[in-house]
Amino acid sequence: MKLYYSAGACSLAPHIVASEAGLSLELDKVNLTTKTTASGRDFLSVNPKGDVPALMLDNGELLTEASVVVQFLADQAPGSGLIPRCGSLERFQVQEWLAFVASDLHKGFGPLWMPVSEECRRMALKLLHGHFAFLNLTLESRAYLMGGTFTVADAYAFTILNWCRFHKIDLTAYPRMVAYMERVGSRPKVRKAMEDEGLLAGGCGG
Repeated sequence: MKLYYSAGACSLAPHIVASEAGLSLELDKVNLTTKTTASGRDFLSVNPKGDVPALMLDNGELLTEASVVVQFLADQAPGSGLIPRCGSLERFQVQEWLAFVASDLHKGFGPLWMPVSEECRRMALKLLHGHFAFLNLTLESRAYLMGGTFTVADAYAFTILNWCRFHKIDLTAYPRMVAYMERVGSRPKVRKAMEDEGLLAGGCGG
């Protein structure tokens, strides 16, 4: 399988999941400005959406959207504990978290990546801080989003929350969320994925 990614973008989430699951991925870095890959391909010919992640399967099929790709990868390693079995209540609870990350956190950062007015930026930050407060409360009694077990939802949430560093968002009001980010970020397989993308000494985004 080949993962088309951009360093620190939401494609880091499936990269983390593959690392945690012990799955081998070929990596091809995408320049999201020029829509070209490190291997010299026109990325739009791979994924007409023009976004990462894009996972090329061994049979030539393509999967996109971070919340989908992380589930597919975790299902390739059912013994990893990264995702509950299909049809279980716990599976739907993980999907609930994935939907929250995708629709509230991920999209919530959207205006911060664009040349918007200061008022628009303030509104975006206000909404994000509301989500941070919710996460801080949720993490009062649990190590990870689903409790004591690291899942694909944590890989995705950590990836998006990591953008706070790039945007220099003050998180002092959310100590449990900060501790959560440190907990996830200290996992050896998470660090390996970040190291592969050159992120341990720098920023990220997208």
